[in-house]
Amino acid sequence: MNLTGRSLLTLADYSRTEIEYLVDLSIRLKQEWQTQALRPRRLEGYTLAMIFEKLSTRTRSAFETAFGEEGGLPVFLSKQDIHLGSKEDLADTARVLGRMYDCIQFRGFSQATVEALAKWSGVPVYNGLTDDFHPTQALADLMTLKECRGSLDGAHIAYVGDGRNNVARSLLVACARIGVTMSVGAPAELSPDPAFVATCAAEAHRNGARVDVTTDPVAAVRGADAVYTDVWVSMGEESEAARRAQILSPYRVTTDLMRSAGSDAVFLHCLPAVKGQEVTVDVFEGPASRVFDQAENRKHTIKAVLLSTLGRIDAQQ
Repeated sequence: MNLTGRSLLTLADYSRTEIEYLVDLSIRLKQEWQTQALRPRRLEGYTLAMIFEKLSTRTRSAFETAFGEEGGLPVFLSKQDIHLGSKEDLADTARVLGRMYDCIQFRGFSQATVEALAKWSGVPVYNGLTDDFHPTQALADLMTLKECRGSLDGAHIAYVGDGRNNVARSLLVACARIGVTMSVGAPAELSPDPAFVATCAAEAHRNGARVDVTTDPVAAVRGADAVYTDVWVSMGEESEAARRAQILSPYRVTTDLMRSAGSDAVFLHCLPAVKGQEVTVDVFEGPASRVFDQAENRKHTIKAVLLSTLGRIDAQQ
């Protein structure tokens, strides 16, 4: 498996085999990291530019620790630190960064920005979140589910809440590509775009899975291995908080909703969470919750992406 030089802008750009490889490599790297005694420095002498337009806890920490533990130098660049599409052309910024860094991570608003960085920089670029997609999160979600079940074969993820946001969209892409059934329970006005769903459903069918969209949260979670939700108000949508709370309250993940999924279902959340809003405290803190395993797995999946795309790991190991 040779991913050297590849960017990660959306998992739609990766094949099923490549995604499965990254998930399995992530599990191996986690096991390696947990031994403590084995800490290879495979990225010594390498540099990573980390561009952030949006605040971050997990994405920043995951990229910095993944790169730093391997001996590399991650450099944080906020929009106050560099000219990003203001005063200097974005293509020029990308070309400068590509001359100075081995790779670039971007977390911000527009998918067009991360795509321009990949087009002009000449080095691998990683999407740490845009308004459209959050691919490194989806990789961590798949890894967590595989750890819970032992396999992704026949798996089913149910997502309830805002079905249009970047996490739901990324999960739809990832699940369809890897053959995991995904159901979305969302109010009609916050359901994923029908054309996008149709594309994902066709891909899922080719891989032996399904995509189901419903306005009924109970129907969405029935038979699911994992019940997933996210905050009701994403960054930049704060003015809609009251309206969102009103229309999304029936989609709150409660103990009763988890029972509808089944006794073995786990709870997932990409964090940060507003406990008591999209999920009750008893579910979030309960025995079914895997949210902190999921958060930790951000680091291991990102490390797998970094090492693979920079050609610093033997894919045959």
